[in-house]
Amino acid sequence: MKIIKILFLFLVCSISNAQTEKNINHQNLLWTRYHNQLTLNNKWSLNTEFDNRIFLKSVTENVYVIRVQGRYKINDHLETGVGFAYFSVATQEPELNYDFNIPEYRVQQDITWKQNLEKITLNQRFQLEERFIHNANKQELLSGTSFSWRFRYRIQGEYTFWKKETQFLKAIVSDELLINFGKKIIKNTFDQNRIYGAIQYGINKNFAVELGYLNSFQQRASGVDYFNRDIIRFSIFHKLRVQKKVKTI
Repeated sequence: MKIIKILFLFLVCSISNAQTEKNINHQNLLWTRYHNQLTLNNKWSLNTEFDNRIFLKSVTENVYVIRVQGRYKINDHLETGVGFAYFSVATQEPELNYDFNIPEYRVQQDITWKQNLEKITLNQRFQLEERFIHNANKQELLSGTSFSWRFRYRIQGEYTFWKKETQFLKAIVSDELLINFGKKIIKNTFDQNRIYGAIQYGINKNFAVELGYLNSFQQRASGVDYFNRDIIRFSIFHKLRVQKKVKTI
């Protein structure tokens, strides 16, 4: 619990420092995602995710994301994963539209700790990302990429209102801190803080839907400019399992 208190204190200090700046751009977005979990056996699974993000005021594409990740269950409380993500960034400001998208290639590793407390499930995720962002200016893509690291810590609580056979209804609350580091990071070591709340409904053992609100407060590379984003997020979760072959005699 000591490490949780230290991280929480660091989180509060980071947010307080960030929010003292005045150059804040408020934006409204809609994020929609499809998440597929293919269970290979009791230990291994393959997760695939498609995520589309658009601005709502002057409807404009923001980002399209594809993620693929292999996950390994260490025990009932710990699991780890390694994956790759591709980001296609159209624009970060709907007022500025370009004739090209900026690609980002990202490698990520995480370890997640989960604890069940009756109806409440608490989990903490520690994630490291290696980011390769294609160089660009306001007119075109340039040669080469810029590399940086990012560390993410998320603490999340889930409360189950009711559960019956394969159906359930639960609430999700989380807070995530994202920190940049690397040679290219000069003024925005604090990347962003994400606060999220949602309701998830399990339709059956294979499908669940989730509707939530996410607030993202993000510092830009200038160090004095920020995005304060109000985001509605709709998600579809789809589970599949590899069928074992039945031996016939």
